[in-house]
Amino acid sequence: MMSLRVLLALFVVGTAWAADESPLELEGKIALGDVRGRIDHMAVDPARQRLYVAELGNDSVGVVDLRAGKTVRTINGLKEPQGIGYVPSTDTVYVANARDGSVRLFQGDNLTPAGQIALGEDADNVRVDDAAHHIFIGYGRGALAVIDTLTHGKVADIPVDAHPESFRLEPSGSRIFVNVPDSREIAVVDRAKGKQIATWKTGDLRANFPLALDDSGQGQVLVVFRHPAKLAVFRKDGSLQSAMETCADSDDLFVDSKRHRVYVSCGEGFVDVFSLGVADNRRVLHLPTVSGARTSLYVPQLDRLYLAVRASGSTPPAVWVFRPH
Repeated sequence: MMSLRVLLALFVVGTAWAADESPLELEGKIALGDVRGRIDHMAVDPARQRLYVAELGNDSVGVVDLRAGKTVRTINGLKEPQGIGYVPSTDTVYVANARDGSVRLFQGDNLTPAGQIALGEDADNVRVDDAAHHIFIGYGRGALAVIDTLTHGKVADIPVDAHPESFRLEPSGSRIFVNVPDSREIAVVDRAKGKQIATWKTGDLRANFPLALDDSGQGQVLVVFRHPAKLAVFRKDGSLQSAMETCADSDDLFVDSKRHRVYVSCGEGFVDVFSLGVADNRRVLHLPTVSGARTSLYVPQLDRLYLAVRASGSTPPAVWVFRPH
């Protein structure tokens, strides 16, 4: 196992950080057990400090007790789980499955099975609007399903031009910003009207998978493209503000509003950290991890970045826990 001292020594940084000033410190590793294949997205129950891990290649969801630092349960019998959402008001976990297009529900402390919703195909990313009692799930050849969390039923579809990848709900408005890589665009959807209201074409930037919103400052939309590997910053009118080189094969992107930072996790085997400034944005850390570890979750309530590391060579499957400085 690579030691923390060795990991820190391998930093490639865009500015002169000393090891003890690093923006991220590897705090620990939580074993996932006998998990094979690709690991996808994660969700958290912050009150219980419970992390849910979509073990896509294993057809399971790992349940991690973050306080105890161990995996306490595995939910088996799923169909390539990709996205997970936790709804605090009903204490329900929603798991979106790619292979059969279903959404499986698990409720309460014991995660009792609470039903299933059929979407059609390739159910993917999940986003929660608990105040409106809605969750949104990207699926199929181009739709966001709207599910009522009180009735557990689908109440609407919002069409987009192709399969939606990462999308984010505007916290202070009704817009949803949606990556649609097969159409080389970012779709802007009005969830109150139930339709797309704008299209941002991405030009030579292709394969836009991760997306995040920065509402702490200038109201920016941040998108990572895989071809070429760039972190692009858009204003909310769709104009491109900047594009910076980042690690390859990224699948998750998060904004740390407290520190005005961005975390990008990449299957190339790196986590990149960017500083968001009023005048400019810059990469401040290029941290080696493990090849294939491209999904992550930053949880502001716990102030930790969790990285899903799949089994690779001598590296066992685990959740790596990073503490920001």
